[in-house]
Amino acid sequence: MSKVAIITGGSGGIGKELVKTFSENDYEVLFTYYKNFDEAVKISKSLPFKNSYIKLDLINPNSVDYMFNYALKEFGHIDILVNNAGNFENNFLGEMSDSEWFNVLNVNLTGVFYCTRKVISHMIENNFGRVINITSVQGQIGTIGGSNYAAAKAGVIGFTKSIAKEVAKKNICVNAVSLGFINTGMLLKLPEKLRKRILQNIPMDRFGEPKEVADLVLFLASEKVSYITGQVININGGYYL
Repeated sequence: MSKVAIITGGSGGIGKELVKTFSENDYEVLFTYYKNFDEAVKISKSLPFKNSYIKLDLINPNSVDYMFNYALKEFGHIDILVNNAGNFENNFLGEMSDSEWFNVLNVNLTGVFYCTRKVISHMIENNFGRVINITSVQGQIGTIGGSNYAAAKAGVIGFTKSIAKEVAKKNICVNAVSLGFINTGMLLKLPEKLRKRILQNIPMDRFGEPKEVADLVLFLASEKVSYITGQVININGGYYL
């Protein structure tokens, strides 16, 4: 029986690569999108294995419930959850609005809570599961002008470690993948001058590629990972050592 993976934020740069990699490795995939329906359709049609997609409002628990129930109806079971969806709204603390703070915290942290809470009971019943939470180096070292994002991603790390302890006896591994600067999405929105400055601090002298992230997540989702849990796996080219 094929394993089933739910991947949130599957229509974005890294998410798209995650969906493609899992599908190419014989996983049945349900991926979520929020705004880009056309891109979701395009991705789905390109995949080699059974898949589906659904709109998900991460900060609405009713939307999360609907997604979970749809996954069970469509695939029958859930083995893997990849909490990948995220957003950012940068601003210096003195100018940061309440909405900028709560929007980023809600999507990047509360959304992880909602999705994991919904799926974990099902995994406990099945005595198997893999939860991989995508976090960021900014949650480990902080970032100027992004205290909301850094706080959310640091929260994901604490959440990961706590849930890993709760379900360790149930053959469920919960780990986090902490991203450095990956050549897609958020990085590409930064000014070129800033990207060059960041590159100077990466020992490998290059940005990461989405495929490198997807391959790591795929490994953490596999049955080969039976004694790794509660860990933060860094993928950043040596940026944070």
